[in-house]
Amino acid sequence: MKSIKLGKSSLEVPPIAVGCMRINSISKAEAEKFLRTALDLGLNFFDNADVYGGGECEQIFADAIHMNSSMREKMIIQSKCGICEGMYDFSKKHILEAVDGSLKRLRTDYLDILLLHRPDALVEPDEVAEAFDILKRSGKVRCFGVSNEKPMQIELLQQSLNQPIVANQLQLSITNAAMISNGINVNMENDSAVDRDGSILDYCRLKDITIQPWSPFQYGFFKGTFLGNDKFPELNSVIDEIAEKYNVSNTTIALAWILRHPAKMQPVIGTMNIGRLKDCRKAADITLTRHEWYKIYCAAGNKLP
Repeated sequence: MKSIKLGKSSLEVPPIAVGCMRINSISKAEAEKFLRTALDLGLNFFDNADVYGGGECEQIFADAIHMNSSMREKMIIQSKCGICEGMYDFSKKHILEAVDGSLKRLRTDYLDILLLHRPDALVEPDEVAEAFDILKRSGKVRCFGVSNEKPMQIELLQQSLNQPIVANQLQLSITNAAMISNGINVNMENDSAVDRDGSILDYCRLKDITIQPWSPFQYGFFKGTFLGNDKFPELNSVIDEIAEKYNVSNTTIALAWILRHPAKMQPVIGTMNIGRLKDCRKAADITLTRHEWYKIYCAAGNKLP
């Protein structure tokens, strides 16, 4: 499995990130086995957030992985902060306190990456910069990123920062492909031509910011998976046909579709099922043809102008 470079950082990371949002839905023994399997598969990039399970997921992760200094060196840990009850908070005070909380729960001295979790309408970029400088100097955070942010939001933030934004988490799947569709439907009078994100895909490629797609198997906003779903008969038929060709599962092909894009994205998978984890890992070894990629795209109901 080839690694990818995370944005402008020096980090070499696996092309697939293991999301830990649902780790509190399985037993400790199951979590131990799942995380051990992930490491054995070379999937050593783990995505956390202080809001997942109210912090419980970070603690479960540390317990299940049997966190210690030697174990810590084997993995890359990313966490996120900024989502609070009824609001977002990118204040200096909150960022610093949130990181300290995550470090304590994760039983580690540092985060490899800290992401700001969704945009805060009341963000003060200079205040964020002060927090990032403190975290960088203290060694508590090595790299920084954002999630669900548009180009101008990143530009506004970046002009105050002394560190580059290396990652941006964005929703993307075969059925939620607006950031791709608006680039295909340029100058067209249809819904797909509507630019809802400020051309964030092209912007991130230009600025060397790694896109981390979340919910890569979901349709809508957490409405469920499109795989094996009767609502998407044509899409599943095409995916199954291509999966049979490569002798892999439909999960593998759905993730390979994202990995085929030249932006070198790093999808964040959310499964806690070891079988599906292994299927996801196989996606890193498959390169869909151009014809297959477009066939899947169109089968999801996306139309070419």
